[in-house]
Amino acid sequence: MKPIKLAIVILNWNGCAMMRRFLPSVIRHSDMEGVNIFVADNHSTDDSLSMLQKEFPTVELILLDKNYGFAEGYNRALRQIEATYYLLLNSDVEVTPGWLPPLLDYMDTHPQVAACQPKLLSLCDKENGVERFEYSGACGGFIDHYGYPFCRGRIMSHVENDYGQYDTVCPVFWASGAALLVRASDYWKHGGLDGRFFAHMEEIDFCWRLRSRGRDIVCIPSSKVYHVGGGTLNKENPRKTYLNFRNNLLMLYKNLPEKDLRPVMRIRRWLDYVAALSFWLKGERDSARAVFQARREFKQMMPSYTDDRQENLRQTVLPSIPERMQGSILWNYYARRRNRFNQLSWSKR
Repeated sequence: MKPIKLAIVILNWNGCAMMRRFLPSVIRHSDMEGVNIFVADNHSTDDSLSMLQKEFPTVELILLDKNYGFAEGYNRALRQIEATYYLLLNSDVEVTPGWLPPLLDYMDTHPQVAACQPKLLSLCDKENGVERFEYSGACGGFIDHYGYPFCRGRIMSHVENDYGQYDTVCPVFWASGAALLVRASDYWKHGGLDGRFFAHMEEIDFCWRLRSRGRDIVCIPSSKVYHVGGGTLNKENPRKTYLNFRNNLLMLYKNLPEKDLRPVMRIRRWLDYVAALSFWLKGERDSARAVFQARREFKQMMPSYTDDRQENLRQTVLPSIPERMQGSILWNYYARRRNRFNQLSWSKR
């Protein structure tokens, strides 16, 4: 068997329709020597497996015995693959011609880079004739002092049109799990995705570990893909709200420098109460309850993460990460009315 340079791994759970729609572009535009395509199935109960076997016989299948979620599902699938690089790709991503060479060429020539992502654009907007960044990753991810993620091309709920303003390779804090290329050696050396998260925030937590341990992450905009987004849970789903808030708090506890832990978590408590009140006033009562549920479970889970926190602090070589904003993105967005990445005064990019 020829060695695998790149394993493109799509995690599927009951996504028969999405696989049928988007997998053809991945097969068509990833036909390169040393590139293998895998679908890891999280114990689907729809017709995914029979459809894949019949319509895409060249795709290799990895069958998991139950739905492990995004994080642990990938961990279990990737353990069964030997490759130089992994590319974690969402099942609702349409790739474009020539998307792989810029990613692989950059990784091959920059050994200090552990992971990268392409430019993520919105497929729904493309179909309406608009080139707009996609919410979940845009042109590379950053984080503010209090744990709120944002992107080159997306600040809070404001998503920019793409007119080439971010078409440079850029160091980022996190790369989107929708299309994340990572060295296999870095993936396993630094612990992979945290399976306890189940889904949401796991790639940011992983990238925080990479950056604090001195490894670089970049966005390579010359590689372009289109993402539907919200294929499993849309933004308004209370389950998604719960996972985002809980996992964000766990991520902060795991990774914050000692000097930041207490002040950040104290302010986050009040910011979370404000978020719950905002949901309540908008009539989104289930989402408001989800915030309180997330905080309760965070407190219950926190003791089990003490060893993880100590290990992360022990391995930290870059306590002050340049791509972590020292201020508040909420203040920039709501008070200063800065809704575009290139308006942020801390950014030199």
